[in-house]
Amino acid sequence: MLGILGGMGPLATADFYRRLVERTPATRDQEHLPVVIWADPGVPDRTAALVERAPSPLPALVEGARRLRRAGATVVAVPCNTAHAFIAPVAKAAGVEVLDMVGAAMREAVRLAAGGGGVGVLATNGTRAARLYERAAPAAVEVVQVRADVQRDCVDAAIGLVKSGGDLGVAAELIADATRELRAQGAEVAVAACTEIPLVSGAAMRVLPVLDSTDALVDAALVRMGRLPA
Repeated sequence: MLGILGGMGPLATADFYRRLVERTPATRDQEHLPVVIWADPGVPDRTAALVERAPSPLPALVEGARRLRRAGATVVAVPCNTAHAFIAPVAKAAGVEVLDMVGAAMREAVRLAAGGGGVGVLATNGTRAARLYERAAPAAVEVVQVRADVQRDCVDAAIGLVKSGGDLGVAAELIADATRELRAQGAEVAVAACTEIPLVSGAAMRVLPVLDSTDALVDAALVRMGRLPA
């Protein structure tokens, strides 16, 4: 059984499960995966914990993973990039396998950037501070980040609009602007490395190929559960 440790944020969790259903090779209900979801929007902010030394989300993440394991989950997917800064201790403390969303997204991004260009990353400040994508990248691959002002005015602002139920059209244009900055710095592909960003990445796709980290996690889950070939 697949467990989904979500709530970070709620819309991203719903989007992940919808895509899981859509991408599963199935012709009837009975051919879909059994899934259990624990979505706790009360998990402390991951970026605040990493950047501002705010309360850690680790206890809540461990408790959520343990709940999933008790409910029968044998593999857990966490549709939140920034939460992956805490995934290793979560897996160890909860005694359950947790899929690597960041690694899956980076592998696919490297494949898309076959021309040798950099891999641009659109992410939270927490993901940036933890250097999750830099650590996942092969040594020969340059990981490109936007400037601090573009991060604040475009990426952070767009993520905030999605989380608050704001104007998604405005958010999409902000992400497109950030993607133009990545292209100017030599990125050949951009990773939507926050699960809110794929919800507003349509305009950015006209700037660069955008690798969707949510889709990367969906495919990793389907491979691990034997529904797609490795």
